[in-house]
Amino acid sequence: MASAEYEQFLTTVAQKARISWEAAERAARAALMTLAERLSAGQARDIAAQLPAELAPWLATQSGAEPFDADEFVRRVAKREGTDLASATRHAQAVFTALGRIVGQDEIEDMAAELPKDFAPFVAEAEQRFVDIVPFEEFVRRVADRAGVDEQGARHATDAVLETLAERIAGGEVEDLIEQLPGELHAPLKRGDELSNGAARRMSVDEFVRRIAEREGVTPEEAHEHARAVFATLREAIPEHEFLDVLAQLPRDYAALEARP
Repeated sequence: MASAEYEQFLTTVAQKARISWEAAERAARAALMTLAERLSAGQARDIAAQLPAELAPWLATQSGAEPFDADEFVRRVAKREGTDLASATRHAQAVFTALGRIVGQDEIEDMAAELPKDFAPFVAEAEQRFVDIVPFEEFVRRVADRAGVDEQGARHATDAVLETLAERIAGGEVEDLIEQLPGELHAPLKRGDELSNGAARRMSVDEFVRRIAEREGVTPEEAHEHARAVFATLREAIPEHEFLDVLAQLPRDYAALEARP
């Protein structure tokens, strides 16, 4: 019978990558075996020591670290999984997320020190658990200052913008935002995700602003400024790569909302 820790690890991979349990197991095996080829034998053993017994053999290695880059890492993962590069990248990121939830911060930092800079998107997934989350009150205060509204108005604006944003982007990205933001902001993100059933819902920037205005009960002009304030605060509150992932799902006409107020 599989251990609870093993099941938790694979559940994280499956949910993060939006794949089945069986696919998550293949992804974990491929990513960990390839990671073992990139790390020193000692570092691989140190990480394996903190993993469930079922996962430890996949990190077993007796050779020295092979000096390949992140592109080669993904290529090897894809070959082991029998999948395409885009899927392998997404699956490997999910495995790094699962690593970060079970391996201690010191070992994650030691691993990061052995990997070249182009592994940063993967390392960032593993480091999420150790990132300080901006307190809700501070998030709201920044929105209020930028939008020129009081605290209550900033709360309404933040809820409306995040709910609409969660409708517009994919469910996996919504889950990433939930991990990076304070608990008080989870509800609007979940509402938006439920409205779109986890699928990115197409809408122009004008439609995006109109929905915010309706949810807030303000004019489209006010909603536009509030959206800019929330976007600017979101940029500060989450890791840069996460914010860029959000932007990557938005068409170019959203650029006016991305600018700092």
